[in-house]
Parts: sequence; structure tokens; C-alpha cells
Amino acid sequence: MRRSERIVRLTRTLMNHPGEPLSLTDMADQLDAAKSSLSEDLAIIRDVMDEDGEGTLRTQMGASGGVLFEVDVAWTKAQEFLERAIVRLRQGDRILPGGYLYMSDVLAEPDVLRMVGKMFAKIFASVAPDIVLTVETKGIPLTVMTAQYLHRPFVIARRDHRVTEGSSVSVNYVSGSDRRIQTMSLSKRSIKQGARVLIIDDFMKAGGTVKAMTALLNEFDADVVGTGVFMETTEPEGKKLVSNYVSLLTLAEVDEARQCITIAPGNYLRETT
Repeated sequence: MRRSERIVRLTRTLMNHPGEPLSLTDMADQLDAAKSSLSEDLAIIRDVMDEDGEGTLRTQMGASGGVLFEVDVAWTKAQEFLERAIVRLRQGDRILPGGYLYMSDVLAEPDVLRMVGKMFAKIFASVAPDIVLTVETKGIPLTVMTAQYLHRPFVIARRDHRVTEGSSVSVNYVSGSDRRIQTMSLSKRSIKQGARVLIIDDFMKAGGTVKAMTALLNEFDADVVGTGVFMETTEPEGKKLVSNYVSLLTLAEVDEARQCITIAPGNYLRETT
């Protein structure tokens, strides 16, 4: 096999398995190449990825040796992505009652989901979560992509208990934005005791939903190691129920009368500077 072909195959394998440790011995067998040759190929791939800001290759020491591909997003690419998202989301016809925005079409696009997943995976890889959690339903696609790039399983908290999930743990909570009492449940088999959990959600106003997920995780003696939201609001100012979260976008103002929306980048860019 020619080196050019081998490098293409290696690159494809790495990018199809982000966050997953890959055995150098297994790859050498699959490509019918010496490990020394693969090491040289991986050095070339690493240099290109570092230059393009697409990711990082981490070599793992040991008897068999291995390599792990961690996704990365260049700061300028993240900024450009958020600016494009702001242009699309600030259209006046997206305003919904209660100061919410219609975002379902944007959050259903594969390119958007992939980028959001990469951005969350980049910033939360260092906290080494065991599992990624969201609540149904709109945060599910974002969670799936984040879990994929971190190579971690994900779990979905339900608004209503489902018999097909077996016995569950439930909490009642008051929504921080509209003060309604709601219920959230999670299968007892879904999270192991002491797990490190990353919370992902699409929209956060006061933070009642994220706080409820945290309370639910306390029942499993699990640790919340990070929280990521696609969009947060500036209101209620100084009265958020949660802290230490990463937001990609901030909804600053919704003027229903003038059909005017003000959106700015969230704290993600500041956290990754």
C-alpha cells in the first residue's frame, strides 16, 4: 500500500473515532504496515491537523501503544460560526410568546450540530466526563454530537416516566422562568454511582431545568463536571439558578413590538481565548 493511501485511510479512521483510543498494533495489522511507518504517517497527520486547527493526536504509551484523536476548533472558526448563527437567529419572525426564539430548524442542520458538538467536546474534554446528560427533547441532537466527539455514552432525562425504562428516580422542580412545577425522571440503570456527568441543553433562561438535572444526579451520587448550553438569556439578570456554565450564544433582548432581536456570542469565546 502506498504511503499516500495509507495516510488517507489513517486520517479517515481517526476522524471517524474521535476520543477513542486506537491500538497502533491493530492499525498496523489492518494496513499491513510496520508500526514505525505508521508513527511517521501519524506525525504528518498531526502536523497538518495542528496547522488547520482540526484536532490533536495524543500518543499513548504502553506495550501495544496507541493514538487518540481529540477534536479541536480554531478560535477564529468558532467566532465565524457564531456570527453566522447570530445573523440567522436574529430574524424578527423567529420570536415566540414568552421571549423565546424558534431555533428548531437551525438545530436540525447536520453542519450546525457537528460544529456545536465539536465546540462542546473541545472545551469539556479536559474535565473527562463519563457520560453526557440532557433532558428531552430539543437538546438531544446537541447531546448526541457532543457525546460522539467525546466518545462517551449519553442519557436522556424524561419529563414523564416510561415503563420501558424500568424503575426510575424522579424529582419535582419549579421552572425558573415561568414558575411552573414540573417533573423529571431518569432510569436507575442509566447512570452509575459516582459518575462524572456533563450536562448539555439547548436553551437556558433562569436555569431551572439545569438545576433540576443537577438535583436528579445527586440521587445517583454523580458529579456534574460541566454544563454547556447553546443559548442563554441575560434575564433574569443576577438571578440565575446555576453558575459555572458555558454558553455559545446570549439572547440579550427580544422586542416583540418592534420584532427586534439582539443576540451576542456567549462566554465560550472568552473561555477558549
